[in-house]
Amino acid sequence: MKRLSAVMLGAGNRGLLTYGPYAHAHPEEQEFVAVAEPQQERRERFAREHGIPPQRQYDSWESLLAVGKLADVLFNCTQDQLHTVTTLTALNAGYDILLEKPMAHNLLDNMRLVRAAEKRGRLLATCHVLRYTAFFQTLRDILRSGRLGRIVNVDHRENLIFWHMAHSFERGNWCTEAQSAPMLLAKCCHDLDILGWLLGRRFTLVSSFGSLTAFRPEHAPPDAPLRCTDGCPHADNCKFYAPRFYAKDGDSFMLNAVAMNASADERLELLASSSPYGRCVWHCDNTVVDHQTVALETEDGTTVTLIMQGHGFEECRTMRYDGTLGTLQARLGGAGGNKITLRDHFSGNSECIDVQDAASGHGGGDFGIVAAFLQAARGTPDRDLPTARESLESHLLAFAAEEARNSRKVIKMDRFRRRAEKALKRELERELKKN
Repeated sequence: MKRLSAVMLGAGNRGLLTYGPYAHAHPEEQEFVAVAEPQQERRERFAREHGIPPQRQYDSWESLLAVGKLADVLFNCTQDQLHTVTTLTALNAGYDILLEKPMAHNLLDNMRLVRAAEKRGRLLATCHVLRYTAFFQTLRDILRSGRLGRIVNVDHRENLIFWHMAHSFERGNWCTEAQSAPMLLAKCCHDLDILGWLLGRRFTLVSSFGSLTAFRPEHAPPDAPLRCTDGCPHADNCKFYAPRFYAKDGDSFMLNAVAMNASADERLELLASSSPYGRCVWHCDNTVVDHQTVALETEDGTTVTLIMQGHGFEECRTMRYDGTLGTLQARLGGAGGNKITLRDHFSGNSECIDVQDAASGHGGGDFGIVAAFLQAARGTPDRDLPTARESLESHLLAFAAEEARNSRKVIKMDRFRRRAEKALKRELERELKKN
């Protein structure tokens, strides 16, 4: 097996704490030889953990990519709004790329990335990590075995625990569509991907409803200040009180979002001054929805409902598949563990499968996608790693759902795809005329 060299763009939570550790666990497969990260502390920590020399530590993605191709592959873990320019530049430099989801935060840029990867003959894999969990692979095998008969209806729920919603989508990096992406794209594009992958069908119709309901200024408790630390009279009883989550010693993705290698007192000082995580959740600049329901129909008439909501008491995915021969109910995450229950319509017998996922994030999916990407970069892709064009489909569905939500209309996916292709063609023609 050839050991691949890699560079990391963005040493944040995913780059530093998710994909970086794979190189430690499997040093025979890959090594990081360069890193680009604007925050000095994160950059130096990543470099220290991977033995990257000072001359290969860059404070911007531009400076790293300006020196030419430094490695076999590139991990792109930059913020959503940077995905397009960084990926296009890296493709031009000749890299095979593992790109954190979503591919890009607007419709045309997603299509632009796919076209660029295909034109240059480069591997562009999006981190649809759910495909590589033991849980969803078990579920796929059951569906394809025919035990449920023809699948008629699917219900799939993405339940965010309340503090995750507040951390990432009210106070954090994904709170506005302008700086990130629509909520469905940012959080659920791999749910849309997994639904199509499990069913083996394309979706033809999409409708959607949802809104930002709870986290609005008019719903703030009386006299709540802009920052939790500014004498909030509800500090003792508010479940979102920032110091309760962030003014701690330790090392976790939430604490590191405020400051790395910091004490509780240092983090408290940041919460009181400049950190966005110190804001009252009802007084943020958030624009993304906090709940959304999507209804879809496949080409063979199967109906599917996807629900995303950010007010749960625990973080988990729950799902139900009803077929002509049986019903499957499943749960991924939360206190109940990872369980799949099958019920046969004829006999009434039931079977419960307790799925033991691997220890890495997303039930083993984080490490699984890296392993599959590296294998593909060596020239032997497996059947589950989505191509750039296959990944595009889930993103198109997310944008179609947003159009449906905003217009209150049912979207026909064949027309939506054609419209998007024409819009990209016009955009490329305009750019060509400018040059």
